[in-house]
Amino acid sequence: MLKGVKLSAAILGLLCLPALAQESGPTKEYGGDKFQSGWTVIADQSGIDDLFAAGSTVRVKSDIAGSAYLAGRSITVTGTIADEVFAAGLDITLENPIGGDATLAGNSIDIQEVGGDLRVVGGNIDINGPVAGYAMLAGDKVHLNNVVTGDVYLAAREVEFKDGTRVLGQLVLFEEKVGTLEVSADVVPEDRIERRDASEWSDTVPEMALETWQSLLVSFLYGAVILSLLASIIAAIIPEKLANLRCGLLDRPLHNLWFGFLAESVVVGSAIIFAMTVIGILLIPASLVVALVVGVVGYVVAAYSVGVALTLLIGQSEPLSFATRFLAGGVGALVVSALALIPFFGWLVALALVLAGVGAITLMVFQPAFYVPREQTQLA
Repeated sequence: MLKGVKLSAAILGLLCLPALAQESGPTKEYGGDKFQSGWTVIADQSGIDDLFAAGSTVRVKSDIAGSAYLAGRSITVTGTIADEVFAAGLDITLENPIGGDATLAGNSIDIQEVGGDLRVVGGNIDINGPVAGYAMLAGDKVHLNNVVTGDVYLAAREVEFKDGTRVLGQLVLFEEKVGTLEVSADVVPEDRIERRDASEWSDTVPEMALETWQSLLVSFLYGAVILSLLASIIAAIIPEKLANLRCGLLDRPLHNLWFGFLAESVVVGSAIIFAMTVIGILLIPASLVVALVVGVVGYVVAAYSVGVALTLLIGQSEPLSFATRFLAGGVGALVVSALALIPFFGWLVALALVLAGVGAITLMVFQPAFYVPREQTQLA
């Protein structure tokens, strides 16, 4: 599985490359893990466990005992990596074996031996060594030149199977026109080839569980129940504050939406600022976690507010007990979850609710001097 936080750090590092003005940036080491950034990054020290590197040019010359997380315009690895590698850039070259999984994204990618699973998205992809696990390959031109032990999921405009290439598992081809790509029986027998339309690529992952309308309905209702419980718990802990949040949000929704956008921008933007320094990379996960938690709480507050507004609209009284709060939260959760399912429009609604809820929280906590809230009724 992808290690989401660490991969996010690598991607953020890539976004910040223009700010890395040093020819050779600072280096920090913690417990064997090395953090390097700069315009040109060269990792040639011995005894590195995990390596985190971001720069315009990244060269890894030493052997890595653990995993490598790399971001840059040009990435070259001449040492061995005992565990996993995550890399994002324009040109990526791995000249020696990778002991674990490899997850790569770039324009030109050249890979040797991979001891685990291989996941690649790129322009020109050359695989010149064996792959011990499965391979998921999406690119413009893909060249396979060795044995893949597991299944191969392949989507490309042009594919070349060089002499000696074999797929020991199943070959799943995603084609613009199904049946056009010719595959020699020496590569894989016809009975182990599955051909699909290219549009199905984004919906396909290994061991994908098939979804039915029943499972989707259960997931929908389960999410609504969880949202209702969260709203009820918050209401039980801080009834007056939640009531004030709800009144303020319903009274001035656009105002709250704007403040929510500013607040989330500050939190998410702090991650990019942290990425500009080596020591700051350690704080990136914290920034992302804060943004996520605040966003979830904001969504719960907004959904609950919608539910209360709807129950009041049909003549119900203010929710004063756990049961009535749960009912209001359930109504709001069902309505906003249903709206979120609408194509294109749905994600805009969900985003607006998140930002509006975050804005209400921001105004309550910080009370900006230039903002004077209207009088709110203290309701449970």
